[in-house]
Amino acid sequence: MKELLEVLAQALVDKPEEVNVSVVEGERSVILQLHVAPEDVGKVIGKQGRIAKALRTVVKAAAVKEGKKAIVEIID
Repeated sequence: MKELLEVLAQALVDKPEEVNVSVVEGERSVILQLHVAPEDVGKVIGKQGRIAKALRTVVKAAAVKEGKKAIVEIID
């Protein structure tokens, strides 16, 4: 899931070298913290949060295969 989120985010931003994903694992859930450059936050969120919602949907689908719940947080 971490690699999936990194690849998707790197394709969206102007500074892909600054994309970083940190993982906080719980018993049944995984929190993925997506760090991007401050000027790229808008590109990752999108208009009315549509891109962020799509990223969360894809990551949640990947998490279901592993039997976990995934939460994506976008941090600049």
